[in-house]
Amino acid sequence: MSQIYIPTELGTEKIGKLLRQYSVPAIIAMTAASLYNLVDSIFIGHGVGALAISGFAITFPLMNIAAAFGSLVGVGAGTLISVRLGQKDYGTAQRVLGNVFILNIVIGLLFSFFSLIFLDPILYFFGASENTVVYAREYMIIILLGNIVTHLYLGLNSVLRSSGHPKKAMTLTITTVILNTILDPIFIFVFDWGIQGAAVATVLAQLVSLVWQFRIFRNKNELLYFHRGIFKPDFRIVKDMLSIGLAPFLMNMASCVIIIIINNGLKTYSGDLAIGAYGIVNRVSFMFVMIVMGLNQGMQPIAGYNYGAKQTSRVLEVLKLTIIFATIVTTSAFVVGEFFPELVTRMFTSDEELIGLSVYGLRISVMFFMLIGAQIVIANFFQSIGMAGKAIFLSLIRQVIVLIPCLIILPRYLGVDGVWISMPVSDFAAAIVSTVMIIQQIRKFKSDKI
Repeated sequence: MSQIYIPTELGTEKIGKLLRQYSVPAIIAMTAASLYNLVDSIFIGHGVGALAISGFAITFPLMNIAAAFGSLVGVGAGTLISVRLGQKDYGTAQRVLGNVFILNIVIGLLFSFFSLIFLDPILYFFGASENTVVYAREYMIIILLGNIVTHLYLGLNSVLRSSGHPKKAMTLTITTVILNTILDPIFIFVFDWGIQGAAVATVLAQLVSLVWQFRIFRNKNELLYFHRGIFKPDFRIVKDMLSIGLAPFLMNMASCVIIIIINNGLKTYSGDLAIGAYGIVNRVSFMFVMIVMGLNQGMQPIAGYNYGAKQTSRVLEVLKLTIIFATIVTTSAFVVGEFFPELVTRMFTSDEELIGLSVYGLRISVMFFMLIGAQIVIANFFQSIGMAGKAIFLSLIRQVIVLIPCLIILPRYLGVDGVWISMPVSDFAAAIVSTVMIIQQIRKFKSDKI
């Protein structure tokens, strides 16, 4: 029998090496996940049409809500497992795995059921018109029917990463992306399934990876594995998971509200194609944000373990390094958006009107993007060490407290420009607040020594 792997290196290995070890697989996985969405957008744009991109963009809020519930369980579980492993409480970590499995099934079923019942009203509320609702409906019916697969796949991948297997989690994500990329053109162009083909490709690719995850977690030689006794609902564990996962949940829900407001604002002041333009802008910026989230996923088990082990200097060192790398990433996004916007948008469509709208929106939206890397890291850092309240506030400051008032007020005076300008204004304000809060927290760490 092979020896069970326990990630005690998190408390002893050099931080720089650990961050590379845990972040690189996560970055590759998160980049792959962002390419997952880009691939769908590209094939839909060229294989179905410009309005189909707008219809696809209409589905983003509903998919964000699904992702919000997934992160509520998965991210909370990942953080809880990291902290419990740091405390060497392996029994609780096992029960977290079982509760993740049960919760994802229950939430996935309920979400699909209610979303399918009210699908058309939801899509119109999200900004659909008679021209775009057919595309959005066709895509979301397939996605919602496979929603349990998505929830389980994302939740178990989070557990896998936090239990010391970042490379396996990365491999699973890459496998999903490769399968989706292969199946997309087959279903869209060869089978002529249109936008439904992209949805079927998405669900099938995730199903293959989910089966692989089941095989991993049935291995008794793993530190965490499926066995009797761990699937009984433990309300204390559920409460801890949900309280920690509340920050990314609210962030995703806030993203949903924002996209709804943006979609309706763009439709009102410009038209359906402007929604498609935002869909392109969102996919491009999302790719860079996902790289930062990959860095955060690498930071999370390191920060969580060392916080649980009361090693202050290691906690602060991993925070510093993650902020530096994240800032490099988002500065790259600024350069791409400002200097090469047309090259990027032509990847998605050949429609000249849609290209023009996308280029204009991209240049405005990334104006202060170089500041956002640090802001995202700081918010996730508080989440990683279990300070849910601060993480929630920093998640909301950018996407709710500043952005929503801007989106409501500025378009009344500036028209469609007000919609686009609201985004960099919010980025700037959130970066300032996050900087102040992390400086205060670092001072407290140094005085209290955690």
